[in-house]
Amino acid sequence: MDEIARVLKREFDAQEGSFLLRLRGDLEWDRAAFTRLEQAMRAACERSQSDEKLDRWVAEGFHEVATWVPSWTSHPNFPKPAPDAYIEDCIERIGDLTNWYFRGRHDYCEGHVWTDL
Repeated sequence: MDEIARVLKREFDAQEGSFLLRLRGDLEWDRAAFTRLEQAMRAACERSQSDEKLDRWVAEGFHEVATWVPSWTSHPNFPKPAPDAYIEDCIERIGDLTNWYFRGRHDYCEGHVWTDL
């Protein structure tokens, strides 16, 4: 298992220190953990965009993150990090990455540079 797969496995399984565990268990949006997850998801998209078949556990992880995170963080009592646009941008990025992973291409113009959030 390479480093990208190790990070995704750790994050998707909500292991100790992962973004999902911090979000679910501590009700905290851990920016560093989100960046680690987002970068691994982006790398997985880049690597798999020409693949005919996708690994089920990775596909399930992308789906879970794309559906569960927006739902969990939309609760009015969820402590959202400032500024307000930050979490909205992150949720949009998760959706964009999930779309890219399943479709094998992203919807951005040629030469688009993915920036860290």
